[in-house]
Amino acid sequence: MYGYRRCLGTGLLRNISYMEMRQMKLIEKQTFDEERALYGSKGVVIRECSFDGPTDGESAVKEASDIQAEKCFFNLRYPFWHVHGLGIHDSEMTPLCRAALWYSDQIEITGTKMHGIKALRECSDVVIRGCDIISPEFGWSVDQIRMEDSAAESEYFMMRSQNIYFKNVTFKGKYSFQYIKNAVFEHCNFDTKDAFWHGENVVVRDSVVKGEYLAWYADGLTFERCKIIGTQPLCYCKKLKLVNCEMVDTDLCFERSEVDAQITTPVCSIKNPLSGTIVVPSVGEIIMDDANAKGEVRESADREKTANNG
Repeated sequence: MYGYRRCLGTGLLRNISYMEMRQMKLIEKQTFDEERALYGSKGVVIRECSFDGPTDGESAVKEASDIQAEKCFFNLRYPFWHVHGLGIHDSEMTPLCRAALWYSDQIEITGTKMHGIKALRECSDVVIRGCDIISPEFGWSVDQIRMEDSAAESEYFMMRSQNIYFKNVTFKGKYSFQYIKNAVFEHCNFDTKDAFWHGENVVVRDSVVKGEYLAWYADGLTFERCKIIGTQPLCYCKKLKLVNCEMVDTDLCFERSEVDAQITTPVCSIKNPLSGTIVVPSVGEIIMDDANAKGEVRESADREKTANNG
């Protein structure tokens, strides 16, 4: 893949052809350490270059467009701000490469290490494939992002982003996916805490989500064929739906949530579901001590317990 440009009038991305790449200016096997080294560049392929050195300059490729970086090394701050049309392939951003991509759009990143703090923020039309991300506060306020076959480690990951699609992504870190909107996650594995708080219109399919206090205050959240692990999940939710999900080591679930759930494993305890029906093989304890909690719990042995009978 050679990179992406926006399809005229559609807001979508398309591959840059080999012929288009040949027409771009080539900068190859050079080292840059000065301030704004390639400021305002247009239609440039940067290949096997290093952004590093004693001058310690920042903002190397700022206010640029139609940029392709291949097999490059980035060890300086803020390299890609206000860039329109950007491909980064088989490259490395070190921990010193802080805040690498801000205020940019039409971005494709493949086979790249993104190891600086706040590596992606307030960008749009982003595709990430086969990348290794170690970046606290990654992905804030991003619109239209697709991530596949990647691993990420972060805190406050993807906060306030929208129009998200993740597939085959492994994630580790606290406070992930908070305040996100319009997202789909498939075949992912998340080891996290306080994930999906205040999320809206989120679907998680065929995934594992491990961590305490999952998805409080979410609105329109659906889990399909997922494994959910950890204490006090899914409280204070609106329009919550679980379809054929496993729940492991989950206690005090669903407090004051509007929920319809089909659960395939025993649950430690359920507390005060506000409304809806929960179908589960068995429950260690059902706590109904809130007069407003009208949710119904049905155990598979046809033994029903409702909000009224405690």
